[in-house]
Order: sequence, then C-alpha cells, then structure tokens
Amino acid sequence: METAFKHIAALIGDPTRATILWTLLDGKAFTATELAIAADTSPQNISMHLNKLVQADLLSVESQGRHRYYKFSRKDVAYAIEALANLIPATRNTPVVEQDSAVKYCRTCYDHLAGKIGVAITDSLITQEILSDTFDLSSKGNKWFGKMGIDIDTLKQQRRTFIRPCLDWSERRHHLAGAVGAALLDMMLSADWLRKTRQSRAIVITAEGEKMLEKHFKLAIPN
Repeated sequence: METAFKHIAALIGDPTRATILWTLLDGKAFTATELAIAADTSPQNISMHLNKLVQADLLSVESQGRHRYYKFSRKDVAYAIEALANLIPATRNTPVVEQDSAVKYCRTCYDHLAGKIGVAITDSLITQEILSDTFDLSSKGNKWFGKMGIDIDTLKQQRRTFIRPCLDWSERRHHLAGAVGAALLDMMLSADWLRKTRQSRAIVITAEGEKMLEKHFKLAIPN
C-alpha cells in the first residue's frame, strides 16, 4: 500500500501531469492537443504524460474518429484532485484576478456545483431539512427533489455514490456531491438558471437563475 501510494503521489506531483488533472476538472473530455496547450508543452511530451496517467488508471481514453479524448477514469479521481486543493494555504493580501474571483464564487467541481454559491445552496438544503447535517436525504428531501424533476429512486440505482459531502477548496466548507449533486447541477443548467463559460470552470447565474435561487434556496444574488 505504501509503495502504491508513493507511485500515485509521484504521478500527480509532476507539474505537467498536475496541470492535466486540474484541467480535466472542467468535467469534459479533452484531446491531447488541447491538454498540451493547457500545460504549455509539446505534443510528444503530453503524450508521454497521458500514457502514464492512463496506465495508472487515473485517466481513460476514448477514440472518436481521428481524435482520442482523455477524461478521468472514474469520478473518485476528480474528487481526490479537488480535495488536494484544500491543502493550499489560505493567502492574505494577495491580489485576486477577475477569473479567480469568478471561479471561487460559482464553479463546477467536475460534475457538481461548488464555490460560494455551491456551499450556500448546500447550507440552504440543510436549513430547510431537505438534507441532514450528515448529508442524509430526508423524506421531505425526496419530495423536494421530485418537484424539481429529479428522480431520486433512479439516482439510487446508479453505480456511483448516491450523495456525499465534498470539501470546497475556496470556501473550506462542504458542498453537495455524488449522484444527487450532479443531478441538481444538470437540472439548473437545463433550466438555464446557470450557464457554463468557455475555457473556465466558472459558472454564470442568469436573470432567471437569480429568481429561482432566491425562490428555492433563499439566496439573494447581488447585481
């Protein structure tokens, strides 16, 4: 176990491979060319790093036409990478660029919502007793998600964690993850409450989203 852990830690610790893994937290599959651009390295070098990550079962690759797309081999890899970010020391008096501010405010954490808004929504679900503070879904929660068009019984049958807390690296508190967290994000994107941004994990809250977040979660979004 110790030897295996050292191997995984060494794989993740390489700067180029760390960039690849961080980029894939966007939740999409990327080509080697796209990942080479993100990591600012050559196609030959990125290929070597990708092969190592695939061999370690951290990534999977799928061919589609002339392209090969890389993504996390399983959702637990994404959760582990996001969790590692919580080891970053909190900094003070450091200028925050606009993009960083947007990511910390509202972003995707692989397949669920994170950042200040993600944590606030989770707090609201607990306050409304839809979730318990140990992240168990209440009978009230089953009905609430049903009204939102989310079939809880179907989610329970998925081959993945049903519901779990995920420690938010920017807020240092938990947001909602697992199949329920992913379904909630999908619903809000489909309803156009939220919109993804290009080349960023930042999420934009629409005008309709502001109304719905206030209605369902008692969140007042500043203009």
